[in-house]
Amino acid sequence: MHARFVRSAAAVAVAAAGTLIWAPVASAEPSEPPPSATAAPAETPAPDVGSVEITAKDAAGGFLSSATFLLLDSTGQEAGHGQSDIHGKVTFPDLAAGIYRLKQTATGSPLYEVVADQDVIVTPGATTQLTLTVPFEAAKVLVQAKDDKTGKLLPGATVNIGTGTGALLTLTTGANGTAYGELPVSSRSTTFWVKEIKAPAGYDLYKPTKTFTAGPGAPVTVTVTNTRTATGPKPDPSDKPTHNPTHSPSSPGKPSSGTAGGTPSASGSQSPDADSSSVTATPVGNSTPKTPTGSLAHTGADATPWLIGGAGVLIAAGGGAFLLARRSRTDTRADDSTES
Repeated sequence: MHARFVRSAAAVAVAAAGTLIWAPVASAEPSEPPPSATAAPAETPAPDVGSVEITAKDAAGGFLSSATFLLLDSTGQEAGHGQSDIHGKVTFPDLAAGIYRLKQTATGSPLYEVVADQDVIVTPGATTQLTLTVPFEAAKVLVQAKDDKTGKLLPGATVNIGTGTGALLTLTTGANGTAYGELPVSSRSTTFWVKEIKAPAGYDLYKPTKTFTAGPGAPVTVTVTNTRTATGPKPDPSDKPTHNPTHSPSSPGKPSSGTAGGTPSASGSQSPDADSSSVTATPVGNSTPKTPTGSLAHTGADATPWLIGGAGVLIAAGGGAFLLARRSRTDTRADDSTES
């Protein structure tokens, strides 16, 4: 009874003071925790974050270590940087959700080229995994065309270079007889072929296809040799003579001596190909020569000298008759004048 009274008195005193404060008072009954007058401010939960994991490989599938990468946020500020380990991995943790820009700043080896910049999307509570294929450094190729005899460098030679069945590069030698280009390689040693498709002026095309190997960033020289084009036309073995052989006027069994009724030389022959040295004088009094046994019959060309000789005889006979007639006329006139 006394305890109840003490508790009531304490409550009245607190109410009179105008402040609600719970003070523990000895009481026979168990005390209860007073309700809080004002709630404590709740803490703002931290936003969810994500991460990015990169695996760097080369074109042959091997892991690329010691490659350095930089991650930039949407404002261009650095959000993280790192270097790949022996497994080609580098991780950027605790990234706010958003779009980031990934840049490779170093390859860690002169055999490789840096990859192009690319965007990476980070989502809350997740790890964005990205595999990068780092290309090999291009091979450097020098093409030169040479004269196969003198070794002189030749301008104007055009070649195709490729692998398999596809051409990768077309080069034409310049005024110094050389041309330079770069070839993409897919391994530490790649086999290429080269074929000339246009020869230098005044030279024949180099027809064989040559092969060579090249590695990342390594210089290599390829030479094609050309043969000078022949200046004159090559004889065709299928060509045959278009004229018939000409028979010689003289044949075995014909007389070759005598000067009477001499005949002209090759100018009187009907064949332009006759050799004048083979034409001989034939006596006028001889008759038409007989055809030698075992030889071909003579053609009209063999009778020409005889006709000319006969004409000469007729002219001589006519001239003689003319002189005789003239002399007879002179004698007649002389006799008439004597008689008168």
